[in-house]
Amino acid sequence: MDYQSSQHRIPIATGGELNLIRFQPERIHGLPILCWHGAIESGRIFHSRSGKGMAPWLAQQGHEVMVIDQRGRSSASPRPARGVSFSQREVVIDEVAAALAACLNLSGQSRCHVMAHSWGGVLIAAHLARFPGSRERIASQVYFGTKRRVRVQNPSKWLYIDLIWKGLAPLARRVCGYLPARSLRWGSDDEYAASHADSVAWVRETAWRDPEDDFDYVAALAQGGLPPTLHLAGHRDRALGHPRDVARFVEECGPHRHVLRVLGRENGQGRDYGHLDMLTHPDAVKDVYPQALAWCQAHQNDAISVEEDA
Repeated sequence: MDYQSSQHRIPIATGGELNLIRFQPERIHGLPILCWHGAIESGRIFHSRSGKGMAPWLAQQGHEVMVIDQRGRSSASPRPARGVSFSQREVVIDEVAAALAACLNLSGQSRCHVMAHSWGGVLIAAHLARFPGSRERIASQVYFGTKRRVRVQNPSKWLYIDLIWKGLAPLARRVCGYLPARSLRWGSDDEYAASHADSVAWVRETAWRDPEDDFDYVAALAQGGLPPTLHLAGHRDRALGHPRDVARFVEECGPHRHVLRVLGRENGQGRDYGHLDMLTHPDAVKDVYPQALAWCQAHQNDAISVEEDA
């Protein structure tokens, strides 16, 4: 199935903008899908410059897809720099709300599905904790390698989390005024100083609370939890989304309809997946993408029945 892609700028009231890439198939089936990237990356995790990836594949299956670049990522302004910064709380409150509204306005639908990679799932879940009304606008979710705290202990965790994310990255942030992850080859995009500092705190601390107003996210999610969510973890992911840490995040998200699946040979996949290649490896087209789409389709009728009963 053919599709067209277009770019949209979404201004944010508190400054800056989001970048939205819209994939529109010729014939649309079902609700739109909003895709959200993780830390030190952009929406490119869902679509390559050569037209491959999760978003184009979903469009080929007949789903309208909206891929978000947060403020400062890809071509979304302003770029991270000394004196130019937004906190993680501003993403949770302002950016997620603006993206949801844009997705629904562009598609003409009242509900959508959400797919988020890594830390993006933490930000989406935090938004849903603060704004329970947003849960009614999301029919289902798929989180790829999403965890908050990293409690596993192994060499990969000591290198990527303890040494780099908690140690060297804050030092680079203080020197540069932002986290230059791209030039340091730690990620595909840079990070605002404030949002990186906030994420380090959430990874380190036991309690999931907002550093600015002490909002308790776990307590809020205990009241209804998330929309139906498929949590995917890579069998080969040793630190950035270890299956045990993903399972701990599932518990933090309160009571919700969910399934946790580990992507690897022992569970029927053709390979053991890691943190990034669950979305970027060529084999993900047959191993991973259909699972995510099937989850959305399984909850499509739930969304329709809710709207008909309203």
